[in-house]
Amino acid sequence: MLKIQEIREIIKLIDQSSIEKFSYEAEGTKIVLKKSPIGQDVPTAMTPPVVQATTPSAPAAKVAQPIVQASPVAEAVEEVNRDSSLHEVTSPMVGTFYAASSPDTDAFVQVGSNVTNESVVCIIEAMKLFNEIEAEITGEIVEILAKDGQLVEYGQPLFLVKAK
Repeated sequence: MLKIQEIREIIKLIDQSSIEKFSYEAEGTKIVLKKSPIGQDVPTAMTPPVVQATTPSAPAAKVAQPIVQASPVAEAVEEVNRDSSLHEVTSPMVGTFYAASSPDTDAFVQVGSNVTNESVVCIIEAMKLFNEIEAEITGEIVEILAKDGQLVEYGQPLFLVKAK
């Protein structure tokens, strides 16, 4: 059975692709993802995919994924970034953010840490693969925007770095 996090990742991948329908069936559970074709008149700017999940004992249920709107915190971070020379280190994928390589080790970086473009700043776990994320800029970590164990989205800012 797929975990909710894996289903969310599949939804994101389908949403970003040209695939209009996706079906998955395992162990008596079936998931069907559908999205409206491009160019079809829709009252909203984006049509979220519809998830239909069935199990042998439960009838089909349709759930629309909500459209994510920017929060005041995200808008504030964008304003700070526009007004200064800070560089955003963003997530290259959907996954779980980890600040350290294991729970009993120190975080890769902290506020005030100096990094180079090849410094590992965190790990993003996606589909049971652990991906080391590099700073891609030389500078100082000014702010850590994600919390350890938090689900992050593609393109979500993780760190603000003051370039040197």
